[in-house]
Amino acid sequence: MKTGTEPTFEEAPEGDDRLIVELGGYEGPIDVLLSLAREQKVDLTRLSILALADQYLAFVERVRGLRLELAADYLVMAAWLAYLKSRLLLPEPPADEEPTAAEMAQALTFQLLRLEAMQAAGARLLARPLLNRDVFPRGEPEGIRIVERPVIELSLFDLLSAYADHRRKGGPSMLRIEPLDLYSMDEAIGRLTAMLGRMPDWTTLWSFLPAGLRDGILQRSAIAATLAASLELARAGKLQIRQERPFGPVYFRKTPDA
Repeated sequence: MKTGTEPTFEEAPEGDDRLIVELGGYEGPIDVLLSLAREQKVDLTRLSILALADQYLAFVERVRGLRLELAADYLVMAAWLAYLKSRLLLPEPPADEEPTAAEMAQALTFQLLRLEAMQAAGARLLARPLLNRDVFPRGEPEGIRIVERPVIELSLFDLLSAYADHRRKGGPSMLRIEPLDLYSMDEAIGRLTAMLGRMPDWTTLWSFLPAGLRDGILQRSAIAATLAASLELARAGKLQIRQERPFGPVYFRKTPDA
């Protein structure tokens, strides 16, 4: 269907009773509405929505009368226009969240105005002079820009040799691991043995740690060494250990004399 109000038909091949219609003119129902609105020959802001609805419904019925299958958006627009026409003719229902008929009509008019503006802008754009058709550049040719990209071809052996040479230039290297300052179990046993005589009652493990320890690996090693030393002394019968709940504080005391 080409731009206009009447569809354009093609003759079917001999022996075929099908009707072939070209639909390349209209891009959608809003395009048809704009074409029908222009037939009223009035300003779009003063457009009669009722007359436009009648025109579009007649257009759909005329095309459907030819036993043509319309796209779904054409039928949806027809149903919406029929609903809008009924809203415009009947009194307004009580106020609700749905827009009024006047607001829907204004929205349709805005869509038609926007489509007309886009079509006019497209027509002006296409009407501008085209290079090599309406205007032509100067006859002096432009220089050719040369882009050089060096290509290096190497074998795998060459690549490995270059990598080995680069590594040798850096000189020999040696991995050195600095010794860690840790709290030993022997130190913990000596500290526990010396302090148990001055602890008459149950005392937490933290009381037996060296003073001045900060958070870090040294403190963790001191806790682990003290706990291991307490188990060793408990096995020797010199120390008693108590813990009232899982993950609770650990208490030490010297084994009472038998």
